[in-house]
Amino acid sequence: MALGLADGLAYAEIARRLDRPTSTVTREVMRNGGPTSYRAEQAHRATERRAHRRKQPATRGQEAPALPHGRDPEAVREYEELFTTVMIQSGLPKMMSRAMASLLTTDSGSLTAAELVQRLQVSPATVSKSIAFLESQTLVRRERDERRRERYVIDDDLWYQSMLASSKALIQQVEVSRQGVAVLGPGTPAATRLENIARFLDYVAESLTRAAEQAREVLYTRPEPDVEEGSDHE
Repeated sequence: MALGLADGLAYAEIARRLDRPTSTVTREVMRNGGPTSYRAEQAHRATERRAHRRKQPATRGQEAPALPHGRDPEAVREYEELFTTVMIQSGLPKMMSRAMASLLTTDSGSLTAAELVQRLQVSPATVSKSIAFLESQTLVRRERDERRRERYVIDDDLWYQSMLASSKALIQQVEVSRQGVAVLGPGTPAATRLENIARFLDYVAESLTRAAEQAREVLYTRPEPDVEEGSDHE
């Protein structure tokens, strides 16, 4: 894969030459540095560790719980690693990315602090810090369940709210840029640069808000209701 990337080959071509699925190549590249800084040795060591874990028999009382809907635990774990890597490359810190991946891959879209501690194998303080950051980015919200436990929730509406928050941040940059125009003097090179920035960001912010509103109305899908096994639905 490293040689293929160095030669500028597309993932599909690398996969064809290695006789592997394109998704496998994409996953391995993204979680080991990305196309511009792929680390082959790191990828090799990670693969060896995963193979070693598969060979280790589960000790008594530590069997991995079965996942719902017949999901493959190893495939889910690898997907969470891939999602985490992509989020890190987009600028989100590692632990916050791991928490996001855990929440997104649960059917309920919510976990308690204790559940996150168990899934991520980190301290409660680390989970609290991660959630606080995600909450500040409007990516997670808190709510109480029927047992009065605090749960951290991620759902479709939070992505919508996050887009609106991003738009609001852009509008603040527009306002600051236009203040600079007045300070530096309209028509000067520096002021013209700031005015162009303001116009660009203003257009992007308006487009982002409009797109978020439209997407919320027409693109969201809902999961099909579960059908209980053995029940009669004639």
